[in-house]
Amino acid sequence: MSLSLKIKRVPTVVSNYQKEEAGRRSGGCDRNCFNNCCLPGAKLPLYAYKGVDTAADEKALAELEDADIPMAFLDSLVLGEWEDRMQRGLFRYDVTACETKVIPGKYGFIAQLNEGRHLTKRPTEFRVDKVLQPFDGKKFNFTMVGQEEVLFQFEASEDGDAQYYHNAPIDIENSPNVVTINVSPIEYGHVLLIPRILKCLPQRIDHESFLLALHMAVEAANPFFRLGYNSLGAFATINHLHFQAYYLAVPFPVEKAPTKKITILENYGVKVSELRNYPVRGLVFEGGNTLQDLSNAVSDTCICLQGNNIPYNVLVSDCGRRVFLFPQCYAEKQAMGEVSAELLDTQVNPAVWEISGHMVLKRKKDYEEASEENARRLLAEVSLSGERFQEVKALIFEAIFCNMNKIHITAQGLESEEEDVEVQSAEDLFGMKQEQGSHTAMVTGTHDCLVMQ
Repeated sequence: MSLSLKIKRVPTVVSNYQKEEAGRRSGGCDRNCFNNCCLPGAKLPLYAYKGVDTAADEKALAELEDADIPMAFLDSLVLGEWEDRMQRGLFRYDVTACETKVIPGKYGFIAQLNEGRHLTKRPTEFRVDKVLQPFDGKKFNFTMVGQEEVLFQFEASEDGDAQYYHNAPIDIENSPNVVTINVSPIEYGHVLLIPRILKCLPQRIDHESFLLALHMAVEAANPFFRLGYNSLGAFATINHLHFQAYYLAVPFPVEKAPTKKITILENYGVKVSELRNYPVRGLVFEGGNTLQDLSNAVSDTCICLQGNNIPYNVLVSDCGRRVFLFPQCYAEKQAMGEVSAELLDTQVNPAVWEISGHMVLKRKKDYEEASEENARRLLAEVSLSGERFQEVKALIFEAIFCNMNKIHITAQGLESEEEDVEVQSAEDLFGMKQEQGSHTAMVTGTHDCLVMQ
């Protein structure tokens, strides 16, 4: 019988009710939580987002690039509600008082001293060798948060136009998507996007949930607002499906890293590139005929990694136009005793933000001694080896092409005209000449929103 790999770490406190036990809810918990015992009759703000075709939206954004653009409505909603919770004292510390600096060097890593995240409580044991684990209602999950920690509901608009309802009933039967605060913020505006919260989905990406995350990035229309995702085994500590997001008013180092084009996925119109000269090996997805196409390409990849038990992290950048994906192995190395004590002593858990170049440090000593070499040493332990990355890449493209072919065959069956379409195989792909890729420019945008009472 094989032994499971586990590590001990102090879980991040994302809710003021994280210490609550699931069993307290029987018969009603009397503390205004986000579960069936407290939700009947409850109301919350609702932002209904409009569907976006990225090809059309790119043109609109380009026209607005040099204009004096007002803040997008969702952007102002997130910040307004977040600041309200800060004024009400719901956060564990004032993140705006945390020291931040750019580390000298070619990457421009960003270091933050966040002593508020340093907890002295007893570490919890986490299994890190199983990316897919069943939801466990006995452990902390987001139905236990207080309703005051929930900022608003986030749903697709029924008529295609963005709308805002200040006081909307909660559709318990269909389970809402919600945006909540993270009471241990890394940066200004740090929130969590929780798809279909009452369905209690485990931490695993599917096509619907990732498209939702892309819609949030598009609607925010702010290049400094990024969304991140950590799988189990890649430093997600709560097995309840969620994405994180926050504002950082400078580029992440990974956003400036050079890339090399691998291919364009013809059916999706998505360009796939590989990061070059960056400490962590990863893939970059950008473009797409529609937002759905970009979402499908990334979702296919995530589902493939989950199915092959490969931990990974995802960064959604450039207002939803560019997505970085990092297969990683740090927690596995840690469980096997292959990470140095010096690195472990820093208590830095290299999740999506750290991998992207934002180093959240919990000790003043580490902040004062922060250097590019120290950051590189940490990230070098995160990255897959070159050989392993090539193996994982082959798995990914096999899965993507398989799904594209299924979609193509279905579409052909619906068309009245028959066409000869050339379908690229994974074998053809790896024989292609690679070309130097380029980054999409970051521009701000705006979306009209009808406010409903």
